[in-house]
Amino acid sequence: MINGITTQNSSSSSDGKSGSATNAANMQDQFLALLVAQLKNQDPMNPMDNAQMTSQMAQISTVSGIEKLNDTVQSVTNQFASMQMLQGAALIGRTVLAEGNTLGVTVQEPENGSKTITGTAAFDLANAASDVTITITDANGKLVDTIELGTASMGRNYFTWDGSDYEGDTSNLRFKVNAKNGESAVTATPLSPNAVIATSIANGSLMLELGNGSTINYNSIKAIF
Repeated sequence: MINGITTQNSSSSSDGKSGSATNAANMQDQFLALLVAQLKNQDPMNPMDNAQMTSQMAQISTVSGIEKLNDTVQSVTNQFASMQMLQGAALIGRTVLAEGNTLGVTVQEPENGSKTITGTAAFDLANAASDVTITITDANGKLVDTIELGTASMGRNYFTWDGSDYEGDTSNLRFKVNAKNGESAVTATPLSPNAVIATSIANGSLMLELGNGSTINYNSIKAIF
């Protein structure tokens, strides 16, 4: 009597896949061969129980069904990854807002005019604040400028810095938000704008490569411009 379906894992083939003994189609062939052999050699006085035969056939059917389900899930996963790549490609060249303290800087130098430097960024406040101060520093932490914003509402807040008088390197300017309501500090989360220059898929997630050299998960985006 066939008491169950057992398989032995054969050694891995050269392409890294498991041996044919674990393949559902081969398992079905083995099962049918064993079943036919049992029917041919069974004791006529003690034939195989129909209920047991039905149960064993259900087992092999379940194994085959699971493999087909896995193939379907893998196919859907691959299609989703392709959709993510298309979605990410549409973001290349766009500016996204994500957590970070890098100041977004635009420098304009017209031929017959003075140079204009504009810095932009944002921050999220956990509560409304009566006094908000932005400090801007260079890559070495040296103070460049201070902006007194005054009051700010809870949630998303944007600010702009006029740095036309600044003569240093503008590529790595950073900012810090100090917010309080009366004597109580208010939690502020700095948000940095950066251009998307490339996209990729890592561990099934869409990743965005930014102009400042960092890489973030698509789910980290707070806003798109």
